[in-house]
Amino acid sequence: MVMRINIDCNGCYRKVRKALLELHELEDHLIEKKQSRVSVCGRFSPKEIAIKIRNKTNRRVEILDIQEYFTAAADDNVIENQHHHDQKPLSSSRNLESVRNQIETSAAIA
Repeated sequence: MVMRINIDCNGCYRKVRKALLELHELEDHLIEKKQSRVSVCGRFSPKEIAIKIRNKTNRRVEILDIQEYFTAAADDNVIENQHHHDQKPLSSSRNLESVRNQIETSAAIA
């Protein structure tokens, strides 16, 4: 999931980072300070995560992109999990490695 969170200063950055680290549902995160974007991966409900970040940081959170993905192990269990509605989907903005590569490429161009 990709979110836009206004990150004006180092204090805002630390506040957002601390809030992300406290959310145990998140497996990985990437904060793009200059673009005011935060990408997160993990098993969670995007709306709930946005609300939790909003409450912890007192910053406006705008969801830009949500993409669900399944791992190979999850593909094997899809049939079994169809009957369990209490499990949260595995959500991600996209592969964080590709996001990091895009950032490095754009930084090299600039």
